[in-house]
Amino acid sequence: MLEAILKELKIKKNYLQSQKIETIYFGGGTPSLLNAQEISKFIDWIDRNFEIIPNPEITLEANPDDLNPQQLKALRSTAINRLSIGVQSFFDEDLKWMNRAHQAQEAESSIKRAQDLGLENITIDLIYGFPLLSDEKWQQNISKAVAFEIPHISSYSMTVEPKTALAYKIKKGEQKNMDDAQSASQFQILMETLTQNGFEHYEISNFAKPNQYARHNTNYWKGVHYLGIGPSAHSFNGFSRQWNVANNAKYLSALSQNEIPFELEKLSKANRFNEYVMTSLRTMWGIDLLKLKSDFDVDFEKQFSENLQQFITKDWIFKKEQNLILTAKGKLYADHIASELFITEDEF
Repeated sequence: MLEAILKELKIKKNYLQSQKIETIYFGGGTPSLLNAQEISKFIDWIDRNFEIIPNPEITLEANPDDLNPQQLKALRSTAINRLSIGVQSFFDEDLKWMNRAHQAQEAESSIKRAQDLGLENITIDLIYGFPLLSDEKWQQNISKAVAFEIPHISSYSMTVEPKTALAYKIKKGEQKNMDDAQSASQFQILMETLTQNGFEHYEISNFAKPNQYARHNTNYWKGVHYLGIGPSAHSFNGFSRQWNVANNAKYLSALSQNEIPFELEKLSKANRFNEYVMTSLRTMWGIDLLKLKSDFDVDFEKQFSENLQQFITKDWIFKKEQNLILTAKGKLYADHIASELFITEDEF
């Protein structure tokens, strides 16, 4: 598998059209199972085939139970300079309910060990909006995360994916479904607590200390092109999106023939417009009206005057210079607002 991924990387060396690499992200699966030598080999291979900027952000996703002292010491010998730790909760009962392999103590220990070794650029994931999580427990989770003095926190509402064990149990009545009102309430608790503790709410699901934003994710929300390598990986070059087959055996078989098994979607002007609106609206920088005018020749305020006025009246959106930005209240309705601002092919 590792050799196949390296081969794909070489085949795709021209995909980004000589753009410099600003960030590298080792995402899940479970990339923390890689050893230091394998990680360094990947980074070296990227360096051979692309131009990397000085001091790039290089992130590794990791499960807490993988970050033992030996693994963390090994990571210090690589170019990894940011850890994304899948904590999810600091309560064992929650982790068991989520079928997570680690325990709460392992989550805490992994953060402390990383910090003690000088790996301080850490983000953790927290989940809210599921039946076991009371508001009191949720507040304790957030407070514990703040106490670690980490610079970045990502937090997501629990969603039920189809054809999963959880979806089956809910259908059978063996498990409660997720409660939208609970999710909204706990999202508000999250926003209020983290902003009070010096975090900036720079994207719907992401909070960071000033100037500690995830460069990789921020580029994604701003429409910067990216290249994904490996099974299921997605790539985007501004005009099309492609994604590799999810099946490992099919992926390996194709790469053995020097072929990349992927599907391609060419993006229309409306697709690109709507994607920019959706992703930019999620950020604290908002929709750049000048960008819409220059890139799409759309007078956004004029074309969407009725909807915009409605959202401004409801205190969901405000205008700052040439940007439209969600209010704290508006962040609860981000998807709905974005869909109301989408454009059709006929409107171009």
